[in-house]
Amino acid sequence: MPQLSHPQKIRFFQNLSKRTIALNRATKISIVLAVDVFLCVITVWIAYYLRLGEFVNITRTNLIPLIISVSIAVPVFSLSGLYKAIFRYGGYPTLLSVTKTITTYSFLYMFVITGIGIEGVPRTIGIIQPILLFLAVIASRLLAQFWFSDKYQSLTKSGNIQKVVIYGAGIAGRQLAVALSNIPDMKLVGFLDDDRSLHGHVLNGVPIYDPTNLSALTQKLSIVYVLLAMPSVNRKRHNEILSKIRNVKVSVRTLPSVSDLVQGKVKVSDLRELDINDILGRESVEPNQVLLSKNIAGKVIVVTGAGGSIGSELSRQIIALKPEKLLLVEHSEFALYKIHQELECGENIVQLIPLLASVHDNNRINEIISTWRPHTVYHAAAYKHVPLVEHNLAEGIKNNVLGTLVSAQAAIANEVENFVLISTDKAVRPTNIMGASKRLAEMILQALAVTRHSTKLSMVRFGNVLDSSGSVVPKFRQQIKEGGPVTITHPEITRFFMTIPEASQLVIQAGAMAEGGDVFVLDMGEQVKILDLAQRMIQLSGLSLRNAENPDGDIEIKTTNLRPGEKLYEELLITDNPVATLHSKIFKAHDSYVSWDNLNKELEKLTIALNNNDVIVIRQLIDSLVPDYHLSRNIVDWVHLERFKNDM
Repeated sequence: MPQLSHPQKIRFFQNLSKRTIALNRATKISIVLAVDVFLCVITVWIAYYLRLGEFVNITRTNLIPLIISVSIAVPVFSLSGLYKAIFRYGGYPTLLSVTKTITTYSFLYMFVITGIGIEGVPRTIGIIQPILLFLAVIASRLLAQFWFSDKYQSLTKSGNIQKVVIYGAGIAGRQLAVALSNIPDMKLVGFLDDDRSLHGHVLNGVPIYDPTNLSALTQKLSIVYVLLAMPSVNRKRHNEILSKIRNVKVSVRTLPSVSDLVQGKVKVSDLRELDINDILGRESVEPNQVLLSKNIAGKVIVVTGAGGSIGSELSRQIIALKPEKLLLVEHSEFALYKIHQELECGENIVQLIPLLASVHDNNRINEIISTWRPHTVYHAAAYKHVPLVEHNLAEGIKNNVLGTLVSAQAAIANEVENFVLISTDKAVRPTNIMGASKRLAEMILQALAVTRHSTKLSMVRFGNVLDSSGSVVPKFRQQIKEGGPVTITHPEITRFFMTIPEASQLVIQAGAMAEGGDVFVLDMGEQVKILDLAQRMIQLSGLSLRNAENPDGDIEIKTTNLRPGEKLYEELLITDNPVATLHSKIFKAHDSYVSWDNLNKELEKLTIALNNNDVIVIRQLIDSLVPDYHLSRNIVDWVHLERFKNDM
């Protein structure tokens, strides 16, 4: 028979363990029962050796304590549920169960052998053998746990096992370490903790290291992931920790919260990428529940553009506040189907009405509003991708301007109490059609607000939302995943950022404070340089930046040109006199506008130009209606090209 190599031996035993796992339950119990009977026999024999100093032959007298051992062990083990345990998932509970079972066995065996006594059998056998049996049973269970475990199954793939460290040796870190033991492709090689008194100590067999030595540890231990286990630290401390890790070539991941693990909401194997909000380091503010519920709880609500990034999150937030009905208005069948199916799942007591409609379809929107008589309308329907709107300006203005006009007038005609427009920072001194169209939409509401009606018209202006369809974040993630390059349009370009849930909550709270004609501005924090964001995302993905200083890096950042209408930086205020509100993250702006009589005449001209798809006239009207609208250089060139084509 040929000699097997080490890998062949491992594969042989792996196949054997897989076949054993595949056996039916009765066969498995029979095997375990036979192993325990054998352990009873061997431990009695060893007990004799330890008592007499020599191995004895099995005689009729020596056979009696062996038979008694098996006769007690099998019923006790069975009644205690020891044969119901799944060895490969055993842990502390299994160890405790074995201890209790052997304790019961020990008392019974000692009572017979030591207490009552059997002629020719040393009484100390009744003490020695239970101790040996306890050790043997524990060893057999641990061996079975290892043999059947996923870790053992992955031994031949040891090159793919990724070494990780957990940042945080507290309760969360310890519980995550236990949970990690069931992930076959990961090996915990250490803890990191800021507490200097813990450095050099060992926690559950795993050493605790100083985080400042992470760079050296990464090279020494071949660390791939740093798993953050700090559920209670504040944002400032969280950012400090990330700043330490950024320059080390490791990938940062977060694990589900311990409470989620306990409740079984997620699996520990669901390692997720670091939350982009963590990368940006924004401090969020707890929402005011009174403001959140004021215009929603028990009422009929409409969300236009309900299938979009903001509209869908608004719908999620609204449904949690328990309105009577939620009308989902969306012109994309797939987007409407998707959000409707999502919201219908779970224990939902809110009546959902999915409605296909274009917001600039006057008859359809009036039909919806007059039929359902909503209390509040959140108007999130908009085309927001700057380059697409630049090249489809007639459709963009129809949707963003006429859609707002039609929806607002329908709300006024049907005495809707609140109408809230979702606006954008691109509406401030716009350099593109998308921004200009949103500013014109704001002006329409400002002008309508002072006419005679009972509807409170307001608008909420904010910057980019993270992970929305128009955000750079998902694009960067995909580019990093594909090996780069990561593309930015300009090295100096900056943007405001906020999470979609936070923005949606603030929109709802702002709308609840509306008095009519309000222009609410959300506090977006500091502007973020897109180049810095790209660098952080690369570094915290465990990769290095490839540049002139590091030509052997992993991912390169390439600069393209500014897209049509794109600004280097965005603004939230046209004037510099924001007014504080009841909410620390919400301010009011005081922006000029045109009276409704004058504005309405120009909107009629714009409608005619839109129906005729007269691009030149449309641009001229937008330029005259939005006084702060300034074409960027690349847009001027594009207009000249359009004129040239029209003249041909």
